Amino acid sequence: MTTTKKSVPRGRPRRFDPDEAVATAQQLFHARGFDAVSVADITGSLGINPPSFYAAFGSKQGLYSRVLDRYAATAAIPLVDLLRDDRPVAQSLGAVLESAARLYASDAEARGCLVVEGSRCDDPEARQAARVFHLAAQERIRSYIAHQHPEDAERLTDFMVTTMAGLSAQARDGLGIDRLTAIARLAATAIASALPR
Repeated sequence: MTTTKKSVPRGRPRRFDPDEAVATAQQLFHARGFDAVSVADITGSLGINPPSFYAAFGSKQGLYSRVLDRYAATAAIPLVDLLRDDRPVAQSLGAVLESAARLYASDAEARGCLVVEGSRCDDPEARQAARVFHLAAQERIRSYIAHQHPEDAERLTDFMVTTMAGLSAQARDGLGIDRLTAIARLAATAIASALPR
């Protein structure tokens, strides 16, 4: 009788799921901000040691980049769905603001917008990584407005971005969803009155 040996993979088995680690890190960065989260905080939350962390992500900044990608794909305002050509611009922009109000207040532990808040952090690399997403969203809004109202695109985009930053800041300060939504609706009324009829 012959026996065959089972093939055993070389090296240590990975003790954690990188996708789950990114989700956990997203919660940490969103709740505390990039600057306030240390590598020790991350490794403690993931239950891994620093060498495993660096082997998987390279650096805190490398992990943050993956977190931003995940946030954009799963938790950010769905601009593509909301900025629609089959309804008035003011209505679509109002829908974006209401969506922002709801999303920014939806998680008691991680309020506000991860990207907006990240674009204000102290670390220059992290700030720039967040700004890439922030500027892409801003350009999406601007080009949407410009398609129908080119002469109003710049000022309305500035208004939208400023209002969304304010909603994020107020959400982080604990303002409730009802008040945030009321702000979003008031801003939508201002947009509607600013556009030609």
